[in-house]
Amino acid sequence: MNWNFYIKSYQSYLKIERGLSKNTITNYSFDIERLCLFLTDNKIEVSPLKISEETVQQFIYAVSGQVNARSQARIISGLKSFFSYLIFEDYRKDNPMELIESPKTARKLPDTLAVEEIDSLISAIDLSSNEGERNKVMLETLYSCGLRVSELVSLKISDLFFDEGFIKITGKGNKERFVPIAHSTQKYILLYKENVRINVPVKKEFSDTLFLNRRGGQLTRAMIFTIISNLASKIGLTKKISPHTFRHSFATHLLENGADLRSIQLMLGHESITTTEIYLHLDRKFLTEVINNFHPRKGK
Repeated sequence: MNWNFYIKSYQSYLKIERGLSKNTITNYSFDIERLCLFLTDNKIEVSPLKISEETVQQFIYAVSGQVNARSQARIISGLKSFFSYLIFEDYRKDNPMELIESPKTARKLPDTLAVEEIDSLISAIDLSSNEGERNKVMLETLYSCGLRVSELVSLKISDLFFDEGFIKITGKGNKERFVPIAHSTQKYILLYKENVRINVPVKKEFSDTLFLNRRGGQLTRAMIFTIISNLASKIGLTKKISPHTFRHSFATHLLENGADLRSIQLMLGHESITTTEIYLHLDRKFLTEVINNFHPRKGK
């Protein structure tokens, strides 16, 4: 019932008006498409302009038995945004999601790796191939700079400002930030560029992309996940890890070694410091030591 028109219009709004990334827009769209699938499966013919609160509640109830509370809250949030857009564009007058509350979710602390575990993962890489050399540099960069996996695979050669000691990162919502990069990681990248990347048949459209697959194209996020999962299995690591674990470890290790939260926020590219504050919950012992060492009343 004409859902595609309004979904595409909403996607354009998210891209042009709100400046959201392709990945974020895809996630928002997935929630709406899931609602459309529910309507189709249950033979409910209704347009997004006429769908009622009761029908939406039926969908949320059905979803609640399929996903956890966190995913359910995300779906509700995504649908609220979609119907708010329809109101904003005067397509409808009310939001059928208005009285639907999201389930309360416990704040999940991110998984992290010890420095020794990161060293073990990187040491397990087979350096006898160009791909192995590339993988080592990618993981060093991922951990050294606290990047999202999407930021790693889209990193460009023109984003490297080694003379100034920074790399330019384009994050969520196409927001740019400059992240310091260690001299050791700079060295790894330069060696990769000079000795490995030059052996790859680079496709024209990816001539500025730093990390390439063997066919000269851009690596996928799934490929980075597979690389890390295989390394974890190789060393017998039982933790469930992903590329994002390196980003969490970056922030946690900085905090443990005395970095201030505001600096970590800027390097991670968090819009709100509230997002960064989750790392304060990771090491209570460390926070106690901060009070004991730096508070003016510590000796009284």
